[in-house]
Amino acid sequence: MDLAALNSVAQQMVAPGRGILAADESTGTIKKRFDAIHVENTEEARRNYRELMFRAKEAMGYVSGVILYDETIWQNAADGTPLVDLITAAGSLPGIKVDEGVQPLPGFPNETVTVGLDRLSERLAKYYARGARFAKWRAVIDIADGVPTAGAIHANAHALARYAALCQAAQIVPIVEPEVLMDGDHDIDRCEAVTKAVLHSVFHELHQMRVALEGIVLKPNMIISGKKCPNQASVEQVAARTIAVLKETVPSAVPGIAYLSGGQSDEQATAHLDAMNRMGGFPWKMTFSYGRALQAAPQKAWSGKAENVAAAQKAFAHRARMNGLASLGQWTAGQEAA
Repeated sequence: MDLAALNSVAQQMVAPGRGILAADESTGTIKKRFDAIHVENTEEARRNYRELMFRAKEAMGYVSGVILYDETIWQNAADGTPLVDLITAAGSLPGIKVDEGVQPLPGFPNETVTVGLDRLSERLAKYYARGARFAKWRAVIDIADGVPTAGAIHANAHALARYAALCQAAQIVPIVEPEVLMDGDHDIDRCEAVTKAVLHSVFHELHQMRVALEGIVLKPNMIISGKKCPNQASVEQVAARTIAVLKETVPSAVPGIAYLSGGQSDEQATAHLDAMNRMGGFPWKMTFSYGRALQAAPQKAWSGKAENVAAAQKAFAHRARMNGLASLGQWTAGQEAA
């Protein structure tokens, strides 16, 4: 393992003013997005949509890396250029989602564990040869009555740590993504308590698996009220609580934190990131690793029509620029409207 090289890649991933585009939707997930804009979910349509993003020169200036799905990393653009080459030409790093989704955790009703460790080292070698320099593995932690349990948290944290160790052995930077879902009716206090427990467990397991923290990027949820909670925390509360939890749980050796949007609206995700960076006082770089919060607007603008590509790229550039500003603590609502 070349730790200096891993750290260099991690630093590029969280470079000031740039963040990570999560374009790793599974075929089933992107079908839901395409259904909403009345686009047939074909391999060609998926390729065309992603190609328009990777060719969006202005937008990609704010994108340090792109997380790809297995199908996408092997695809070529309409002119035969590998999509990974378009990403590299734009000055971004190609990355790859390597987990294989979640399965029910036996003995733990309503809880899941992420799978995909079998033969992962073989897959990582092929992805590295194709150009991937970082990977992503998502653990999913729900909040409900009696959930999450300590057992489920531990199972997911251990899998994340195993994955991270395999990535570093393959000279690939692991994005460590423990996502505490915001789907419930829980308040911000519950999100804070659960996230704190999850992050404590994750970093304990990373230590046990001898993962070099200088060669990872953390992709956590923000500390936020559940979507169905009647009392929604303010932007300032979300920012302050999130920074406090991370200061308590995340070692300063970690180069950077790239937040997931987790179902927040476009502007909400941007405002929260900006507020945290304005507060400052933390040892890591803080940026974004957004999927829906970067792509909802360009998807709608595109709607599967070739004549809409320029409009979609413009919408993508706007969202990417807003989040780039937020990663510097320089975003304003006025710029958003402009």
